[in-house]
Amino acid sequence: MVVVILMALRLIFNYLDPNPFGSVGRFSFKLKKFTDRIVHPPAMFLARLGINTKIAPLVTILVFCIFGYFTLEFVVVVLGTIDGVISSVTEGNAVRLVGHLLVGFLGVYILFIWMRIIFSWFLSYTNRLMRFLMRVTDPLLEPFRRMIPPVAMFDISPIIVLFILRFLQMAVAGVLLR
Repeated sequence: MVVVILMALRLIFNYLDPNPFGSVGRFSFKLKKFTDRIVHPPAMFLARLGINTKIAPLVTILVFCIFGYFTLEFVVVVLGTIDGVISSVTEGNAVRLVGHLLVGFLGVYILFIWMRIIFSWFLSYTNRLMRFLMRVTDPLLEPFRRMIPPVAMFDISPIIVLFILRFLQMAVAGVLLR
């Protein structure tokens, strides 16, 4: 939330362009200097596309919301799996233990594929996070890429893999966790 508030203030000050010698102008300058480190990558991305870089704080908010969403989803999947594993161990139910582990693994893998799809739109393939996501998801995506041709230059194999993995996750949950 702090980043969102700072970026909203920066966006407002970008369009207000306050007097640099007044108190608001000095605050605006300090805010810009403080937030330049996180606004610079989206601004460079926008500049390469020929888009006005004044909206870079808005793009930064969007990027932080996406990262926040994926982080929260990851935490929910991992904590849900841990909770299920602990309850299965205390009950002594090995079938439910395997079910929780499989559902958790599939949930994390589905999340990694979604992250790869979304982040590939604005992250370079030389980025460490993208390399990690590619290294993790390629073993499953590559065979499907070879089987499913691109549709109008779009690779739809990740979508097919996501449907299959979600179906497997529901099947495992329906069979092993009931």
